[in-house]
Amino acid sequence: MNIFVRIGKINMARLKISAISYLNTAPLMWDFEHGKVGADFDISYTVPSRCAEQLREGSADIGIIPAAAYATVPNLLILPDVAIASRQAVRSILLVSARPLEQIQTVALDTSSLTSVALTKVLFAQWWGGMRTFTPMAPDLGRMLQNHDAALLIGDPALKVDRSKFQTYDLAEEWIRLTGKPFVFAFWAARRESVEKAGPKLDLPLIFRLSRDHGLEPANVARIAVEWSKKLALTEEDVREYLTRNIYYKLDADCMDGLRLFLNYAQQCGALPAVPSLELLQPVEGQPKI
Repeated sequence: MNIFVRIGKINMARLKISAISYLNTAPLMWDFEHGKVGADFDISYTVPSRCAEQLREGSADIGIIPAAAYATVPNLLILPDVAIASRQAVRSILLVSARPLEQIQTVALDTSSLTSVALTKVLFAQWWGGMRTFTPMAPDLGRMLQNHDAALLIGDPALKVDRSKFQTYDLAEEWIRLTGKPFVFAFWAARRESVEKAGPKLDLPLIFRLSRDHGLEPANVARIAVEWSKKLALTEEDVREYLTRNIYYKLDADCMDGLRLFLNYAQQCGALPAVPSLELLQPVEGQPKI
């Protein structure tokens, strides 16, 4: 059951947002980077795992965290309706190998995302034949494959892999095929005490949902495609397709079911500690809930 929370002390404070400079977060950050709302927050950019660390440390109030991090950072509230998820192949979370899956014994892990690491371990433990040796490494495919059978790459580095040269396994596609559920990679979460300090009049669910909605407007997706196609050496059409087909930006009921299933599997195989109940920050009265 989803637990909705609305906390209220009237003591407005400027909140710090820890964000990710990846292509898949560009629509989520639209209003913060192009609209007036950005002036109301302090925004910094880092990797997904560091977002979670900043929430844990208290150096950030809101962060877009890997789904797995919810099990490791106490007292978080999930902002409803917005996520980085997938209902089909995601393209940016890949297990890359020069050999068939059954021959993989050693895996180099890009640890930029706790969720992708946990998902890799879940897939091996539940369906791909048990334990493997996992080694954290920087996301350099050539170096990762020098002494390992396979490599986990996430985000923009994964999008740039020449998949004709390797055997590749799209982890979202594998999860969906095996479970019938969408996969949730990340979502916005806020520290409970930060929400208290901000006060009940600051409608964080609405602010972040509108930013997502504006970022996914066709004209704005086109602008993102122009900018990011140059950064990633991809075509504009590749970028548009990734943002509009491969990534699913809603945290709906089906995604919540998939999220719970993943967290349970990850706990069972030892990839994550015990997972607390999922608590969602309730929108200000009059706004829809999931």
